[in-house]
Amino acid sequence: MSEFAAPSIPNLPNPASFIRERIRTVPDWPQPGVQFRDITPVLQDRRALRTLIDMLVQRYIDARIDTIAGLDARGFIIGPILAYELSLGFVPIRKKGKLPFRTISQSYELEYGSATVEIHEDACKPGERVVLVDDLIATGGTMMAGKILLERLGAVVVEGAAIIDLPELGGSKLLRESGLPLFTVCEFSGH
Repeated sequence: MSEFAAPSIPNLPNPASFIRERIRTVPDWPQPGVQFRDITPVLQDRRALRTLIDMLVQRYIDARIDTIAGLDARGFIIGPILAYELSLGFVPIRKKGKLPFRTISQSYELEYGSATVEIHEDACKPGERVVLVDDLIATGGTMMAGKILLERLGAVVVEGAAIIDLPELGGSKLLRESGLPLFTVCEFSGH
């Protein structure tokens, strides 16, 4: 049984479908064969953005969470808004070379290459309970790298949250098998 509340948004019979309908698919970007799921239409639509944030706030409002961590780059959009609404702090997990203070890093594979992310070595304290936010779970590499970084600092990652799951790429399965509970708003089949 989850310690998180089921999202309930007034005036919308199915808020997840409302969000899903506003996600744009961009074929063959950033390379041929990739169906990029673009959340910018959700961000541009004031009702869609409010609905998305309200879903997340309702999920976490009564949970014991200390911090929201967001993954570069779209986790930086949703994460701080969620942190603000929950009166929590925000921790950025950035692409290599973007943070100004001492960092630790973690490399990972993604669906069309590899990358490295970093976190400040003082970003959170041991035992701090964190929700890790991103826009999408594909292969799970980015969220897994963020989880590993937070755990290396002693944090407890209580849940990963994303707007979109691409289950056929195996990331959500990988993350759940690693012990990370996940919440996603919607899913898309294929790549």
